[in-house]
Amino acid sequence: MSDQRRGVILGVLAYVLWGGFPLFWPLLKPAGAFEILAHRLIWTLVFMAVLVVATRRLGELRRLVTTPRTFALLAIAAVVVSVNWATYIWGVNHGYVVEASLGYFINPLVTVLLGVLVLRERLRPLQWAALATGTLAVLVLALDYGRLPWLALVLAFSFGSYGLLKKQADAGAVESLALESAVIAPFALVYVGWLTGTGRGHFATEGLGHTALFVSAGLITAVPLICFGAAATRVPLTVLGLLQYLAPILQFALGVVYFHEEMPTGRWVGFALVWLALAVFTVEALRHRRTQLAAAAAAVV
Repeated sequence: MSDQRRGVILGVLAYVLWGGFPLFWPLLKPAGAFEILAHRLIWTLVFMAVLVVATRRLGELRRLVTTPRTFALLAIAAVVVSVNWATYIWGVNHGYVVEASLGYFINPLVTVLLGVLVLRERLRPLQWAALATGTLAVLVLALDYGRLPWLALVLAFSFGSYGLLKKQADAGAVESLALESAVIAPFALVYVGWLTGTGRGHFATEGLGHTALFVSAGLITAVPLICFGAAATRVPLTVLGLLQYLAPILQFALGVVYFHEEMPTGRWVGFALVWLALAVFTVEALRHRRTQLAAAAAAVV
């Protein structure tokens, strides 16, 4: 099997696992979103600590800790991704799977917008058209919901910001996730301790199966991230960009077909506009990439 094909398989696995998350978090009820998040952070740290030792990345982790700029970026990233995770878990467990999927549909557009606002990148005309269509979609959905789709927007902007911070930190996937977990897990431990002390915790109170699911949250979190990191080094970004739509497509399908969430006409129109924006964005990116490759080949000749 070629390295690129292996990368595609790993990428598909990562996004399919993320797409299936709406099936996992409800299994941890009656625990609330913040208790689930706390355990997710704690057990992710445990899993990543074992992985760092097993892969002999302690030196790389030490370098991140002793580099002030990188440490600061990853510490902020830890807070941002915690907001993303808490919002997602709350949304899924309160019947907003479709709106959560919207957040990850519009995430590529938000990432481009952050590139303009933060990195001062310049957009091409079709990219502006995609952003305008995406903005119109949000307005249509706001009219349908009777409010801004705040959950989707929080998910999109938090994950987009997380990606921007990770890009600026430029650190390895394993050691950076280990550092992020180490930064935020102590707060999670304090919260779980408070829940336990006040009799409000659900760890080890709902049976062995429920406890095992809590512990497995670290594995569920880390595996797709590791698969994604491995895929990113083996396949072109254009391929990875197409694969990223697998997760929200699966989440949307679960919301409509499995959880039977309401989809009135206005909501379908809003989602159709989002998909149109993504189609324009993707086609433009592929054409631009093809043009760049042709220009590079001509320069070599």
